[in-house]
Amino acid sequence: MTDHFFSPARPSRLAVLLLCAPLVWSGVATAQALRPSTQLGSLRSALPTGPQTADFIVALVNSEPVTNNDVRQRMQRVEQQLTQQGAARPPREELARQVLEQLVSERAQLQQAAELGLRVDEGTLLQAEQSIAEQNQLSLEEFRRRVAAQGTDINRLRNDLRNQILLQRVREREVESRVRVTESDIDDFIRERQTNVDPSQLALNLAHVLVLVPEGATEERVRELQARAQAVADRARSGQDFAALAREYSDAPERVNGGVFGMRPADRLPALFVQAVQPVPAGGIAGPLRSPAGFHVLKVLEKSQAGLPDAVLTQTRARHILLRISPQLSQDAAVTRLSQYREQVISGQASFPALAREHSEDGSAREGGDLGWANPGQFVPEFEEAMNALRPGEISQPLVSRFGVHLIRVDERRDNTLSQREQREVVRGLVREKKAGEALQSWAQDVRSRAFVEYRETPQL
Repeated sequence: MTDHFFSPARPSRLAVLLLCAPLVWSGVATAQALRPSTQLGSLRSALPTGPQTADFIVALVNSEPVTNNDVRQRMQRVEQQLTQQGAARPPREELARQVLEQLVSERAQLQQAAELGLRVDEGTLLQAEQSIAEQNQLSLEEFRRRVAAQGTDINRLRNDLRNQILLQRVREREVESRVRVTESDIDDFIRERQTNVDPSQLALNLAHVLVLVPEGATEERVRELQARAQAVADRARSGQDFAALAREYSDAPERVNGGVFGMRPADRLPALFVQAVQPVPAGGIAGPLRSPAGFHVLKVLEKSQAGLPDAVLTQTRARHILLRISPQLSQDAAVTRLSQYREQVISGQASFPALAREHSEDGSAREGGDLGWANPGQFVPEFEEAMNALRPGEISQPLVSRFGVHLIRVDERRDNTLSQREQREVVRGLVREKKAGEALQSWAQDVRSRAFVEYRETPQL
C-alpha cells in the first residue's frame, strides 16, 4: 500500500501552507486571522483591487522596502477574518504595529531563503493555484477569470503564493533539524497533563454555521437573519445533518467542509464559542450566538480534556483511484475520465476495485485501491476532508489534490480502542508539534534579530 497520501509528523502540505502557514505572533485570535485565505471572496481584501493611495516606504529590511500599501492590504485581510471568527479586534494602531512586525519578519525569512538558494518552480506554483481553484470549486481557467473580474492582479496573487511556499520551505529546512522527541519527553508530557489538569484546558472540534449580518443592516433585516439562524439551530437539534445545513446556509468559509473547524485547543477558538459550548456535550448544539459578524450556530463534534489522547478513535477504510496530471493527461481530462468511472460503478457496469486495479496510478492499485484502516490525520487534508464527507458506500466526485485527481469510496467506519503504544505515538506527535512551534519561534526571532531594520514612516491607515 502506498504512503503517498499519508500525513507526516511535520507535513509539507499545500493545503496547510495556504490555509494556516505558521506564524510567530502575539495574540492567538489575531495570529489565526493573519493566515493566508484560499477563499475566493477573501481575495479582495488580500490583494489590491483598484487604484491605491499614494504609497511610501514604512520600513527597510536589509535595504528591501515594506510599503504602506503592504501594511494596508494585510490589515484588510486580518480585520475581515477577525470579523468572520467573531473575535475581538485589538486597537487599529496596535494591529497595524503587529502587522508591520510580521511583514518585517517575513521579509527577513524570505531573504534567508534566497541566500540558501531555495526556489519555487513553475510547476509548484501552478499546483498552488489549482489547489485554491479546487477549494473554490472552480477550474483553473474559471478561477483566473474570476480573479481578474474582481480587479485583482493575477501576477500579484502568484507572487504571494510563491512567497508563502518559500516561507514554508525555509521554516521546515531550518526548524525540522532542531526537533527531537525522546521517550522521556513523552513520559514528561503525560505526567504533566495527568497531574496538572486544568478544566479550562479543552480541545474542541466544532462545526459552525454563520448567518452573516451586513454592516448597516436595518433592525427588521437583523430580525430576519436571526430567525434564519434560529431555524438552522432548531433543525440541527431535531437531528438533521449539520454538515448539510452548513453547506446550504452558512456564510463562513468553512461551509465547504460542512462547517467543521477541526480539533483545536480552546484558546485557539473565539472566547464566545468556548463559553457557549462548555456546558454542551459532544453532539449538542449551541446558539444562535450574536457576534459582530452575525449569528452563529455551533455543533460540538468532539471534546477532549488535557492528558492522554482519547483512547477511542473513529477509523475509516476507503479505496481510491488516482490519475496523475501529465503532459499527456490534463486535469480536466482526468476529472472527466474519473466521472465516467464513477457513473460506471453507480450504474453497475463496473466494480470500483476492478477499475482501480486497471487504471489507478497509485501503489494501492494492486489491492483494488484499498488504503486500509486509517486514523484521523493519517491522510493529507484535502484528501481526508473529502473522505470524511462520505458515508460508507458513497463515492466522491473527482477530487484534485497535489498528487493528481482522485475518486474515493468509503467502505467502512469503526470506533477503535487504541493500545497504550498507539496512544504514546499520538502523544509523540503532540510533543513534536509543541517542540516544532517553539523551535520555529526561536528561529524566527534569531532571523529577525540579525536583520538590519530601518523604520521610516508610521503606516497611514
